[in-house]
Amino acid sequence: MAYRRLGASTARDAFRPSPIFLGLVALFATGGVMAWQDFGNTSVDVLLFVIAGWLVSLSLHEYAHALLAYLGGDRSVAERGYLTLNPLKYTHPVLSIVLPVVFLLVGGIGLPGGAVWIDRHAVRTKAAESLISAAGPAVNVVFAVGCAVPFLAGADVTRHLTFWSALAFLGFLQLTASLLNLLPIPGVDGGNIVRPWLSPSQTKAFDAIAPYGMLLLFVLLFEPTVNTIFFTVVYTICPILGLPLTYVDYGRSLFQFWR
Repeated sequence: MAYRRLGASTARDAFRPSPIFLGLVALFATGGVMAWQDFGNTSVDVLLFVIAGWLVSLSLHEYAHALLAYLGGDRSVAERGYLTLNPLKYTHPVLSIVLPVVFLLVGGIGLPGGAVWIDRHAVRTKAAESLISAAGPAVNVVFAVGCAVPFLAGADVTRHLTFWSALAFLGFLQLTASLLNLLPIPGVDGGNIVRPWLSPSQTKAFDAIAPYGMLLLFVLLFEPTVNTIFFTVVYTICPILGLPLTYVDYGRSLFQFWR
């Protein structure tokens, strides 16, 4: 399908942040203030801060895919509304929003969401295709590092314990999402990074498995040995990154207060 060249005003509209995203940012900031001040119920403060922050990161994750696709030659992402940071514009809102939030609440893990639809035929080079897939996980890495910066910078984290614990747990979730997204599984960003470089026969097999990639990821996460190995790796990286495990665990306990 051919897409017309966007005019200047249309391009501005395509890149204008949606009110939904701006609302999520406002909720994220509000949750942070509430957690900082220990306003009301601390678990409610942490829930609001972490879930809103997670949804903001999901929106930016998908936006990064779309932005790189736009720069790589696929103008259809603008017409589909992917560049507005509106999570409701995603191809699979259930995979992109609902399932990640459910896994967040139940398992305390950052699950990769469903991706935006990219017209691969419009992307100019194989390298651009790989960069489009890598852009999303890169956002999660940046978020994880951003959450760790105050701890690395020597901030006084002995005060405002609720806020710092929530921030550490959010950083932990971003780290889990980064690692899961980079797994070389068909249908996951890590697999899509290598897809452009596969032979035609390998690409055919890859595309046949890709629709079941998320299911495969679920199965792996629920397998006890794989689950143990995965979280061992995550808990090893956390202190290296600068996220104190005591704060991560306390943030998790506040977030999953029912456990």
